[in-house]
Amino acid sequence: MTEELIQGLAESLARKQLKIVFAESCTGGLISAALAGVPGISEWLCGSAVTYRSPTKVAWLGVDAAQIAEHTAVCGRVALQMALGVLEKTPEADIALSITGHLGPAAPQEMDGLVFVGIAKRGKKVSLATDVVRSVLTTEGRLVRQREAASLVLLTALERI
Repeated sequence: MTEELIQGLAESLARKQLKIVFAESCTGGLISAALAGVPGISEWLCGSAVTYRSPTKVAWLGVDAAQIAEHTAVCGRVALQMALGVLEKTPEADIALSITGHLGPAAPQEMDGLVFVGIAKRGKKVSLATDVVRSVLTTEGRLVRQREAASLVLLTALERI
C-alpha cells in the first residue's frame, strides 16, 4: 500500500462526495486502518466489518452458509454477498468493497494467493450495481500478501468510484 494510493482514494471520495464501507476477511481490517490515517476521512469512511471466520460472515453479513459449504469462503459468490451484506447494514454508504482469500502458507496449492474482491454500489438510475474481481497475489509471505490484498481493494475502489 502506498501513501499515494491511500491519499488518492480519500481525495476521490471527497471530490465525488461518496461514502465507503468495507467487509474484510483476509486483510483483517488493514484496509480501513490504512484509510483511517488520513485526516478528515471520517466524512467518507463509514467503517469496516472484519469477518475473518465463516460463521461471522454468515451472522454479520448474511452470507449464505450453503454457498460457503459448497464453494468455500474463498469464491466470488461469497465476496459479492459480503459486499452486499455490509452495504445493506450501512445505509449511509454509497459503495462497499469486500475481500476474501487464501494468503497461505497452508492454502491448497490451486488456491494459494487467490483473492476475490466484491463490489456493491448504490446507483442513481440502477438501485444496485455489483461486480467481482478475481486475482492471484504475486508476493510471498502472509503479511506481505495482506498488504498486497489491501492495495488491490484500494485500487479497485479508486477505479470503481
